[in-house]
This record gives sequence, structure tokens and C-alpha cells, in this order.
Amino acid sequence: MKRILITGGAGFIGSHVVRLFVNKYPDYKIVNLDKLTYAGNLENLRDIENAPNYAFIKADICDGGLMDRIIADENIEGVIHLAAESHVDRSIKSPMDFIHTNIIGTVNLLNAAKKQWQGKNHGRFYHISTDEVYGSLESGFFTEETAYDPRSPYSSSKASSDHLVRAYGHTYKLPVVLTNCSNNYGSYQFPEKLIPLMIHNIQSEKQLPVYGKGENIRDWLWVEDHARAIDMVFHKGKEGETYNIGGNNEWKNLDLVHFLCDLMDKKLGRGKGESRKLISFVTDRAGHDMRYAIDASKIKKEIGWEPSVRFEEGLENTVDWYLKNDAWLEHVTSGAYKEYYDQQYKNR
Repeated sequence: MKRILITGGAGFIGSHVVRLFVNKYPDYKIVNLDKLTYAGNLENLRDIENAPNYAFIKADICDGGLMDRIIADENIEGVIHLAAESHVDRSIKSPMDFIHTNIIGTVNLLNAAKKQWQGKNHGRFYHISTDEVYGSLESGFFTEETAYDPRSPYSSSKASSDHLVRAYGHTYKLPVVLTNCSNNYGSYQFPEKLIPLMIHNIQSEKQLPVYGKGENIRDWLWVEDHARAIDMVFHKGKEGETYNIGGNNEWKNLDLVHFLCDLMDKKLGRGKGESRKLISFVTDRAGHDMRYAIDASKIKKEIGWEPSVRFEEGLENTVDWYLKNDAWLEHVTSGAYKEYYDQQYKNR
């Protein structure tokens, strides 16, 4: 049985990856490692928590000795590394949290994998990163050859971890592969991020805060398409290579909020344009990158992946999910789930 460690598997993207692997590969043992911070919670995985090929470990990747023991004790043969602090605004306020988790935590995992796999003919360390490491675009698209130019503490910490993963691959011959993805959207996303925040606020008739003039542009990727890409890269990606994963789907922030307002008005039976009245322009984020856009032609050509869901369809599915899952939203934002799971799972 192949034994795979997925870090950050209780988070937004991670939970989709864990679910996909548990359901698709019954002959794999999937070990989900998560610290269960505010954005990581096991409510996201209730449907598979009793699967025979699934196990959960509550742990902090910043504990190097613990990572050594877990990878050795669980006889881990592959790591899919998603655990990270990922919110840009939080990184501006508290950069050290991002340095510890995204840089030190990644090195701890690299060291643990190196110790366990050295001299053995197996192992794959798959590091998931972000398009934000490339900086801001005026024209064109990010490719795998685009020079790094991170602009926030978050993107800088991810850029550092990317370089370290490549360095371990080059120096220690650790079998590594990396991906950089565009903005994800879909179910189970913590409501501090743009799309779930807007859905929740529109439903609650609260203000819709939009940075600056709302002209910043992002490429949006359906989270389940991203999970499918991660599966394909883990199994088919060439060792030492980087693949960009994007939705080929650019939207200005304000256009996206307008689309959500109109869609929600229809879903909630409100008059056309009612929710747009809730839009409030707020002081722009410090150092706010203007545009991200991914060229995902390499992963399509070499591995055969491409997005499967049109943005409008995926966004409507996302809205429907949040409207049907008020209890989930209330539970995770209140922290009510944490006491229950903290009693069941203790740090080793």
C-alpha cells in the first residue's frame, strides 16, 4: 500500500485533495496532517473521516522533530505539501507567522523526507505554491520561466519555500516537483477570502468591501479542477519540474463582485441591482498587485490537464453550496467545531 502524507489537508484546497485521493485510491493510505488553525477544520472532511484508507494527525509542521517521527513512523512514501499561511492581509499584519510556517515548516518536511528516503528507490515531495511569487503583470502571462518578484510577506515566504524545495532537489537529489496555481474558488473556503466573503455579506445584506477601485485582475480556478491537477502532477509530473496551474479565466475584482451580486439577487428573489448597492470601496491593500494571469500550456501539453468547468458554472455551483450550507459557515466561523475535535486529536 502506497502511503501518502498530505499536509494542510483540513484546509480549503487540501480537503478537496484528501477527498479525491481517499475516494480514488482505495489501495493508498492517506494521512492528513493539519494543525487545525482557524482556516483548517475537519468539518470539511466529515464524509470520508471513517474511510478505512484515511487517517488524521493533528500536528504543526514547525516542529521538526515531530515531522521526522511522523514520516518515519508512518513509513511515508510521498508528501503533498499544502500546509501554509495564505492570507495576504494577515501576512502584512503578522509576517513572522508566515516565515515560520511557510519557510521553516517546509524545511522541516524536506529534512524529514530526506532522512526517510535517502538510499531508497522511492519518494516524491510535491510542493504546492502560488502564482503570487511572480509578482504583478502589466501584460502577457506567467510561465514557468517567469522570474520571481514577490511583493508581500505571504508571496515572499512562498517564493522562499519554492527555492528551498528546488535546492533540496538539486543538492540532495530529493525527488521533488512543484506547482504554482492561480486563485482557487469553490466549496469549503474560509469566508475571509473574496468570493465566500461576498456571498455571505450579500446574503446578510452587509457591506461588500472592494479594495481601491476594484480594478485588480485575478485568474480564477475551480478548486476541484486544481485537485485533479494535483493528482495528475503527483503521478505523472517529471521530477524536478515546475508546472503552472491556471483557469485561463481573468476577472477584474469589481466585475466579479457585480456578477455575484446579480446572481445572488436572482437566487434570493431580490430586485435586479439591489445587492450592488451594498458595494463599498475601501482603502487599497498595501502593495496590492494589479494583475495575475497564468499560462498553463505546459501542464496541458506534458500531462494532459486542463480546466473542466466554465467559471460561470463553477461560480453558480459555489453560490448554491454556500446557500445550502449555512450551518457549516456558522460552525467554522464561530470555532464551535474546534472544541469537539481538540478533544479527539491531541498533538503527539
